[in-house]
Amino acid sequence: MTISSNFRSLAVAAIATVAVSAASAAHADSGTIRFAVYKAAFFVGGSGGEGTLTFHGRSYPISIGGVSGGFAFGVSKTYFRGTVRHIRRVRDATGVYGAAGGGGTLGKGAQVIVMTNDKGATLELTGRQVGLQVNADLSGMAISLK
Repeated sequence: MTISSNFRSLAVAAIATVAVSAASAAHADSGTIRFAVYKAAFFVGGSGGEGTLTFHGRSYPISIGGVSGGFAFGVSKTYFRGTVRHIRRVRDATGVYGAAGGGGTLGKGAQVIVMTNDKGATLELTGRQVGLQVNADLSGMAISLK
């Protein structure tokens, strides 16, 4: 009987945890994001830019900053736009996002990136890039409200 009782308690706890997680995800929302980033790299790179996050009909100015390390060189400007998902409030979209990737641009090119921050927000971005850029690196990007 003790095993059955313990198993039942564990099963109820597991179901409750899943239900709470599902309810939390159901209440999360999404917004749109647009920004331009300048990037320069010679093995170690830096990037910076600004843009706008739109959430629940309001626009918020944002700043972008980042670093990268690995095989990277060149100078470029990328215009990103996309969606930030799994946020309940604007501050959930701020923070540090990380990614590993590679690519190259000579003149004009395109980029697609999906990144997640420590608050669970997910950025799904597409971008058009202008410049000369070759990279196979790890990079981080920080988004903050102005």
